[in-house]
Amino acid sequence: MLIVMNHNASPDQIEAVKAQIVEIGFQPCPMPSDTRMAIGIVGNDGAVDPGPFQDLPGVASCIAVTSAYKQVSREWRAEDTVITLPNGTRIGGGELVVMAGPCSVESREQLLETAEHVARAGATVLRGGAFKPRSSPYAFQGLGEEGLKMMAEAREKYGLAIITEAIDHESLELVEQYADIIQLGARNMQNFALLRRAGRSPKPVMLKRGPSATIKEWLLAAEYILAEGNQQVILCERGIRSYDEATRNTLDVTAIPLVKRLSHLPVVADPSHGTGRRPLIAPMSRAAVAAGADGLIIEVHRNPDKAKSDGGQTLFPEQFTELMTGVRLVAEALGTPVQTNPFALQQA
Repeated sequence: MLIVMNHNASPDQIEAVKAQIVEIGFQPCPMPSDTRMAIGIVGNDGAVDPGPFQDLPGVASCIAVTSAYKQVSREWRAEDTVITLPNGTRIGGGELVVMAGPCSVESREQLLETAEHVARAGATVLRGGAFKPRSSPYAFQGLGEEGLKMMAEAREKYGLAIITEAIDHESLELVEQYADIIQLGARNMQNFALLRRAGRSPKPVMLKRGPSATIKEWLLAAEYILAEGNQQVILCERGIRSYDEATRNTLDVTAIPLVKRLSHLPVVADPSHGTGRRPLIAPMSRAAVAAGADGLIIEVHRNPDKAKSDGGQTLFPEQFTELMTGVRLVAEALGTPVQTNPFALQQA
């Protein structure tokens, strides 16, 4: 439930409402705005009786929140969440952001070469895996902290923010030190202990949808993060598993406008994992932008055929440049600005 205070409610009246929420066994979540204060009630798994609050001094109204995912929902917060990164990238602010880079950080030379190319093409965020959860225990598992240091170097050279995956509590602590966005992968979407730990991080978190997750399950997973206090959450549609073996996954483009109606959190699409096939990445990127995605995350490698992971769903640098041209045309037709890396503008 949301308790909306009068615009002239006094600090004592606001504190009285918060005290009443604590008295009935829940936690108050103050949400100030330019015009008035609203106080959300969290910790309840069912309806809250508005009776104890309706007649308190300073209370304007009590609004029921019907969604199971309270803080994630549009009922809780009508305006879009906007996340601003240290390099000025804004995610969720009505502009399109593009994240790009290799699936895995393999070497300093490989990463810096790819980072320079995606920056020149207009990406503002560099993706790359330092920790890789793989289906086989014998597959390449990433370079760990060494890879994180390489990403930090690329950030300094090319003005890119960095996003990389944490796979457990130990790796999250390291990723937190180096990254601008912590990625939680599809395999960890319902790792509730890891979600709670990410919710206590000061860094933004991108939560990927699990391959068999419903929309509700995905949004409830995000609720775990917000419930711990971290309001900087990005949702990533990365494809769901289907019966058809022609693609790795089915990119659920329908989920993009649907989730943006249900939630105030920004939504990013991952057409690389969403299709698993290089020729499909560019057209599905354009489709995701047309559907209203706030961003794209694309895998790019200087030589995908020799990549240590996911080469078949990774673009060559020249293909990424072409993709950006098509994406800009779609975004322009919709009146959506595409954010540009200052490094690219300097090189123009």
